Amino acid sequence: MIFGIIKPYPSPLISGRGIDLDFAFLAGCLALLGLGLVMITSASSEVAAVQSGNPLYHMFRHLVYVGLGVAACVVTMMVPIATWQRMGFMMLVGAFALLVMVLVPGIGREVNGSMRWIGFSFFNVQPSEIAKVFVVIYLAGYLVRRQTEVRESWMGFFKPFIVLLPMAGLLLMEPDFGATVVMMGAAAAMLFLGGVGLFRFSLMVVLAVVAVFVLVQAQPYRMARLITFTDPWSDQFGSGYQLTQALIAFGRGEWLGVGLGNSVQKQFYLPEAHTDFVFSVLAEELGVVGSLATVALFVFVTVRALYIGLWAEKAKQFFAAYVAFGLAFLWIGQFLINIGVNVGLLPTKGLTLPFLSYGGSSLVICCACVGLLLRIEWESRTHLGSEEHEFNESDFAEEPNHGR
Repeated sequence: MIFGIIKPYPSPLISGRGIDLDFAFLAGCLALLGLGLVMITSASSEVAAVQSGNPLYHMFRHLVYVGLGVAACVVTMMVPIATWQRMGFMMLVGAFALLVMVLVPGIGREVNGSMRWIGFSFFNVQPSEIAKVFVVIYLAGYLVRRQTEVRESWMGFFKPFIVLLPMAGLLLMEPDFGATVVMMGAAAAMLFLGGVGLFRFSLMVVLAVVAVFVLVQAQPYRMARLITFTDPWSDQFGSGYQLTQALIAFGRGEWLGVGLGNSVQKQFYLPEAHTDFVFSVLAEELGVVGSLATVALFVFVTVRALYIGLWAEKAKQFFAAYVAFGLAFLWIGQFLINIGVNVGLLPTKGLTLPFLSYGGSSLVICCACVGLLLRIEWESRTHLGSEEHEFNESDFAEEPNHGR
């Protein structure tokens, strides 16, 4: 079916110019992907050696996920953006179905008290990672279809929340508070860029802050995390243990780090060292310089994604622009929350760091998003790629211009 969709159309990989990609953006993503492989190998070696007898166990599994991610990137690059726009409603229904399935006993798999995964024989699928992207694609289509209504009426502003609030409720039932915040934050940013007035947007922000306060108060463990992160040393062997160990890793790293592979905190002191807290191990081994270089890479990739959205908007490809903006804000949200948790600026949340953290669903979806952004950039630059356009060799006569 997939090949039936992509076969008739040119793509950044199949054109008269050969491979025609935004190489700067791709290079930044590949650098993060490579750094993630190195850090996961280092951070997981001790745990893997004890649990499986092979210190490279998680590295080999991560390589499999990288291969799947590259395949997902290639497929999304070859699918026209118009196809994603047509499939928006079906993807929304699919997102709801996945989020309901994960809550069904026997289908959903519980890990550390949360039902966030659908388990298969060799790997787990995290529906929230898929649902966030599907919501962005659906909302982008809504903003294009109802552009005037969104900008001028309250009803156009409130309609998306008829979809978003039930989906947020399903995420909170897992519970996955971090994914809920990221999804709603990206949706709010898309609505603002879609033309929602400042007064209505400000009201939405106030209501969101109130909702977060109520949700934190509703669950004792969330309130405990909020209190603990302000002073983790008050209970450093209890609720503040994870954060204090992460801060010790940052302290040990100093300017240049202790050297790749020489982390002490990964040796069973820091829980989830290769998943949620991989940045702490990176800071310990590569120091302030390595940490800032990693942050700079993330800034470059996310800013480039925002520019891809801007270029699509200038080319009057508004659906593609909103998708690019939404994906960029998903990455920015996860990046800020994960780094904030690692350095103690935010309460502890189980949210992966895009490209760097160990986790199959997160990595594959990140790579698929890269492919989608590369497709958007190519279509906006060439003004090609829609199904209504008849292609011939003259369409590809100009030399590619990646400099913008």
